[in-house]
Amino acid sequence: MAVPLEAFTPVELTIGGMTCASCAHRIEKKLNRMPGVEASVNYATEKATVRLPSGTDVADAIAVVEKTGYTAALPDPEPVAAETDPVTAELGRRLAVTAALGLPVLALSMVPALQFTNWQWLAFALASPVAVWGAWPFHRAAVVNARHGAATMDTLVSIGVAAAWLTSCASLFLGDAGMPGMHMEFRLWGSAGDELYLEVAAVVTVFVLAGRYLEARARRRSGAALRALLAVGAKDVGVLRDGVEHRVAVGDLRPGDEFVVRPGETVATDGTVVDGRSAVDASVVTGESVPVEVTAGDDVVGGTVNAGGRLVVRATRVGADTALARIGRAVEEAQSGKAAAQRLADRVSGVFVPVVLVVALATFLGWWLSGASAGHALTTAVAVLVIACPCALGLATPTALLVGTGRGAQVGILVKGPEALEATRRVDTVVLDKTGTVTTGRMTLAAVVPTQGLDAADLLRRTGSLEDASEHPVGRAVAVAAREAGPLATATDVVATAGAGIAGTVGGVALRVGRPDWAHADLPPALRDALEEHESAGRTVLVVVEDGEPAGVLAVADAVRPTSREAVAGFRSLGLHPVLLTGDHERTARTVADAVGIDDVVAGARPEDKLAHVRALQAQGRVVAVVGDGVNDAAALAVADLGIALGTGTDVAVEAGDLTLVRADLLAAVDAVRLSRRTLSTIRGNLFWAFAYNVAALPLAAAGLLNPVVASAAMAFSSVFVVTNSLRLRRFR
Repeated sequence: MAVPLEAFTPVELTIGGMTCASCAHRIEKKLNRMPGVEASVNYATEKATVRLPSGTDVADAIAVVEKTGYTAALPDPEPVAAETDPVTAELGRRLAVTAALGLPVLALSMVPALQFTNWQWLAFALASPVAVWGAWPFHRAAVVNARHGAATMDTLVSIGVAAAWLTSCASLFLGDAGMPGMHMEFRLWGSAGDELYLEVAAVVTVFVLAGRYLEARARRRSGAALRALLAVGAKDVGVLRDGVEHRVAVGDLRPGDEFVVRPGETVATDGTVVDGRSAVDASVVTGESVPVEVTAGDDVVGGTVNAGGRLVVRATRVGADTALARIGRAVEEAQSGKAAAQRLADRVSGVFVPVVLVVALATFLGWWLSGASAGHALTTAVAVLVIACPCALGLATPTALLVGTGRGAQVGILVKGPEALEATRRVDTVVLDKTGTVTTGRMTLAAVVPTQGLDAADLLRRTGSLEDASEHPVGRAVAVAAREAGPLATATDVVATAGAGIAGTVGGVALRVGRPDWAHADLPPALRDALEEHESAGRTVLVVVEDGEPAGVLAVADAVRPTSREAVAGFRSLGLHPVLLTGDHERTARTVADAVGIDDVVAGARPEDKLAHVRALQAQGRVVAVVGDGVNDAAALAVADLGIALGTGTDVAVEAGDLTLVRADLLAAVDAVRLSRRTLSTIRGNLFWAFAYNVAALPLAAAGLLNPVVASAAMAFSSVFVVTNSLRLRRFR
């Protein structure tokens, strides 16, 4: 019997001690062996997402990780955003010392002119601290892994360095290599079968440490976008208590508190402006560079900056409920996910190291038994061990995902997970909602046309009183206009039909207000002419029925967003066929479609019709993206191959989408598809080069065509290349 989702407790753990993708794979496998536990470990973010069944304590999961040879802990609730971390700093110090000692060993070994009498003992004195202390992290990890019957990249490096150093020790102390006058040659490609391999032990250590250090720094940079986003915010705030301002910590704010935001200050938390007028710079949250004018009644988001006058804001959401905190959680969840290609890479890296150990042993035996010297066979085997380290394979997906989602958050695009990225590659059709998506959604009442004998003001008051219970932009426009004209009455027995209209009773009169076909009214000629006139002008028309008789029509205007036409052209340039799918009348929909350059229009669609149309497109072999913001779009967003929700819309629409746009701009949807495709392209490029590197390099190493020094440099470069390639996503515009 399946365990209900509610029975699981999701927990995030910070993992320490991982050095490659094989480590992450081992931890993940151990955690998933716990009864009922589902775990995913991300090497790039150094975090594990663990779903624990009821009755399982998080301490049990931590104990399993520690028994595997790593550390685990619950994340710090308030992490300090430092430029460097202790692990990176320690790697930097170790690299500096080993480079200072190891590079002279390389020079002595490769330049015969530098080989003075007894030079080999100086090389030994310099190389030994490098091979023992410098490579100690690899040796220690290899021993820990061996205790648990496992092998990782550290095992390969440790064996390679130890074999080269111990063989050199044997040649120096037991053979003739320690004799005065000893000389040797160095070959960049292949091996001469020399008696000493001190430069191999030293330089392999230096290059691998260099790769680790550069990788650690680059990985920290890859997460900088999210850290910068979460670090935004005020530390204290002036709260009004009985008309007096008191400075308190932001953590002490409660919903309902009113606080002051002066020019240049950061808005402390999400809220609604109750007094004042100003321009607010929301670029940190939405990516929009132009400040937005706000006044009483407008919502503001915590983390934005007041660029104009003094504001008084009433807090609506605090702490973990704020938009900024929710954005952070969404991005972290996306970064912890794994694309299908990464899951394949994890499985490969899990078996890759043992296979490489076997290949290295076979290489040594093959060369030795074929008549080559033991030294040449050893050097070739060490090259195989070093070149095969699967670091780049493990970094290919998570680093690109880390940078891409972080950059997306900076420009107002939230990606829910790798699956959304993979969907963007295949999408060929984009279905657009009209109201609030292609248009601004800021409806205003354009006209009230009552039937003969009725007063327009009375009709507006009754209709507005009923629409005051509606969340639809059209209904809100009517309610706002009615409230401005005078006090509203109380509506009872209110029933809203999504995408169609609303019914109820106001002052003893039964009202139905909505689409003409839903209202079921036989309109007189004057009202029918008014309806056709306003629909032909692109306005949305509501029919009002009182006690079963037509009472009038209301026309509501909604302006097309200035960027919508450019956005439609952008979709076409990405190979997507645009479709306008709306609940509005055919004429209104066609007017808007003509304004933005859409040919394919489906009008009069209820929520179930939208769902059916998306499924019909999919049945035709289309891969469909849906862009919407309302409750009536949620079902279509959920069933679409790619759901893009405007974050300014309803929570249910945002939850149903795969991508969420923080700013209300259709052009952001184009950017979201572009960023997703760019990120996916980077992931695929990284994986290609990581696989191609190992596949191409292993035979060269086994054939004796790669010196271990060159192999270690190439291995380090491959990891740095993958991370640096991912960092290019930070320049996305």
